[in-house]
Amino acid sequence: MKKSTLAIRTQTPRTPQGEHATPLFLTSSFCFDNAESMRAAFADETDDNIYSRFSNPNVQEFTQKMVAIEGAEAGYAMASGMGAVFGSMMALLQQGDHLLSCQSIFGSTHTVIAKYLPKYGIETSYIAATASAAEWAAALRPNTKMVYLETPTNPGLDVLDIAMISALCKERGIILNVDNCFATPFNQTPIDFGADLVVHSATKWIDGQGRVLGGVVVGRADLIKEIYLFCRSTGPALSPFNAWVLSKSLETLEVRMEKHASNALYLAEQLSAHPALVDLRYPFLATHPQCDIAKKQMQNGGGIVCFNVKGGLAAGRQFLDRLQLLSLTANLGDARSIASHPASTTHAKLSEADRAAVGIGPGLIRISAGLEDKDDILADILQALG
Repeated sequence: MKKSTLAIRTQTPRTPQGEHATPLFLTSSFCFDNAESMRAAFADETDDNIYSRFSNPNVQEFTQKMVAIEGAEAGYAMASGMGAVFGSMMALLQQGDHLLSCQSIFGSTHTVIAKYLPKYGIETSYIAATASAAEWAAALRPNTKMVYLETPTNPGLDVLDIAMISALCKERGIILNVDNCFATPFNQTPIDFGADLVVHSATKWIDGQGRVLGGVVVGRADLIKEIYLFCRSTGPALSPFNAWVLSKSLETLEVRMEKHASNALYLAEQLSAHPALVDLRYPFLATHPQCDIAKKQMQNGGGIVCFNVKGGLAAGRQFLDRLQLLSLTANLGDARSIASHPASTTHAKLSEADRAAVGIGPGLIRISAGLEDKDDILADILQALG
């Protein structure tokens, strides 16, 4: 079956009530008929639910849908996107291992890699998102255990060649871990290009209406088993209610992403030559430096547009203050269009030099194109640019 069908029809078995929509399983634990069935569940001889920190029917339904539409072998869902990122690293890395990450990543992911992984004796280093195959090969070390990347990157929209990086990783037995949050599974499936793991902040496009937090990692079954065992003991469990919301959201993700991407492309085309902008980036514009890679990997350019406003920090803040329709919030992937200023919010903890190295100028604005009428979104941006 096609992805759109799998996202809708993958469902927890009906209860004796015969419900059409999956009910909420708001329970902390599950009962057993006898001592033997309880023993077998705790011995991992059956897949019976034990405790909602381990598994829950709502969480399993959401996870199974994500596994199906990403083309993965297995998956595990967690309380947030950062839970998925951290769990995918800590479950598989140990003292003495090396993690190589692309330089342009989400601010909290940068904090985990630069501040916390070294506390556990895990070596880390960065490579430019625009690095060549030879530069990637040179950056890998004998003890490199995992390569981590985002594509498109947050917020600069660099596009990395997953197949090229995967080929280098497979030669050396290195795990390739790809954050697919910006693209979503209906726009890009990194496993098709050789990724071993794919992580998502389901809080963003997957939810799509700014309601709940959630995260998920899917990929190779042997790796997911280790992640499950780590997270089952450390506790970043996804709530059944949030999983129920996210599972229902997946039913409309494909059609929503088509409209998000259509609106974003329209904004990019209309704003690309605006005199108040230093530059503008959108993966499917011919002016994007990795447009060819984007069109090889992605179905469309996604729902994010970013541009640098002339005048730097002051002009960027002034632009936000002038907006009347767009929301000012650190989130993205909402039905409502959102504008944010990464230098003073999501990436504020990076030094000015580090921000510059990943293309985050003081006047950079990130637009998450919503589902409103495209001309209404554009009109608000144009009036704010003055």
